Amino acid sequence: MSAPRIRSWRLPAGCTSADQLELVEVPKPVPGPEEVLIRMRANSLNFRDQAITRGHYFGGPIKAACTPLSDGAGVIEAVGGKVKNLVVGDRVAGTFFQGWSEGPPTPELGEALGAPPAKGMFAEYVCLPQTGVIKVAESLTFEEAATLPCAGVTAWNALMKGIRPLTHGSSVLLIGAGGVSLLALQIAKAAGARVIATSSSEAKLERLRELGADATVNYRTETNWGAKSAELAGGGVNHVVEVGGLGTLSQSLQAVGFGGEVALIGVLSMQGDTNPMSLMVKGASLRGIFVGSAAMARDLNAFIDRHRVKPVIDRVFKFEDAKAAYAYQSSADLFGKVVISYPA
Repeated sequence: MSAPRIRSWRLPAGCTSADQLELVEVPKPVPGPEEVLIRMRANSLNFRDQAITRGHYFGGPIKAACTPLSDGAGVIEAVGGKVKNLVVGDRVAGTFFQGWSEGPPTPELGEALGAPPAKGMFAEYVCLPQTGVIKVAESLTFEEAATLPCAGVTAWNALMKGIRPLTHGSSVLLIGAGGVSLLALQIAKAAGARVIATSSSEAKLERLRELGADATVNYRTETNWGAKSAELAGGGVNHVVEVGGLGTLSQSLQAVGFGGEVALIGVLSMQGDTNPMSLMVKGASLRGIFVGSAAMARDLNAFIDRHRVKPVIDRVFKFEDAKAAYAYQSSADLFGKVVISYPA
């Protein structure tokens, strides 16, 4: 009898466009002794996934075919004989870095899902090692849980880790209305922080206020929006979630206050001239963020259950409509996460 077959989306070697996505049939994976087999129920897209498909990720176009996407949630269908603490029926998600269990980043983080040579989550079934899987928040649907492994953990790391984790009454500056920024807004408000949100769209600024932003700045009309944000924060912002890259970093350094922190996350813009001298004067810090550990993911999911945070989902697409999902996720209309849902 032939082995069961499943459907999986694949990117070819040298991929430069989401139009090159291929829906293929592959053998259903079988878990090894320390692995779990996950029946996928939902995925979400990140800016990183766009960069990989376009050949703009670290190192250029991928050199080997791969299953894309780092983010996904599902149900454990089978477990290997040496698996502990996870059982059939558990609702789980993969961790972005398969080798980063806890503590600060090290050279041994392991592979990051969704790019060669790592596995990807965009298939009907996925096998992962038990150490690269966490249980998801009980209060979330699979679609909501799928938004967290990359963007959610990144936001959590930016706000809740570092030298001075976010506290009640702290001020937070967010740039734009992408997945990281919206999740950071929800985390910050649940933790009792005051949030200043920026966007170039008045419609999006209104939606950010509806989500709880205490003040908003249109960075298209307010060209010196970093200084304006510092003013709104009473002299300086405690936490800046910097997703723009070099193009916005100089404004973020203006915004951060004495003893504050700029969490450097984004690479949307690689052009800019930033003088770090203001960090020295203010005793502020710049901390690089590249997602986070399994321990951070567990802490985030526990926080979400405790505070009943509901991630913002813009649109949900069917598994077969992957190319349409990629196209919408790169549009200017995006507000929140793009999710792909599998049949129950």
